[in-house]
Amino acid sequence: MDWALQLYAQLAARLDAVDSKLDQILANQKEEIMDLAALTAQVTQNTTVEQSAITLIQGLAAQLVANANDPAAIAALAASLNTSATSLAAAVTANTPAA
Repeated sequence: MDWALQLYAQLAARLDAVDSKLDQILANQKEEIMDLAALTAQVTQNTTVEQSAITLIQGLAAQLVANANDPAAIAALAASLNTSATSLAAAVTANTPAA
């Protein structure tokens, strides 16, 4: 009977070890799922920003074509672009993590 108790104790210890490892795996999986959710949100945000930039560039091209013969309109558009570029550069700098 003594051997049965020893066997039971060994099995219980191994089951505890397996249970502990399973808890670690589940915790790691939960972290990976949270990381994936954050990455998905960032990709969505980047896609939105990229589409906004594409729309802006296409709009600027259309304005340049429409005002090709109006120097005052071209100068105003250039001033607007300069202001936008300065604001965009400041926003990118402010939101870029340090390396």
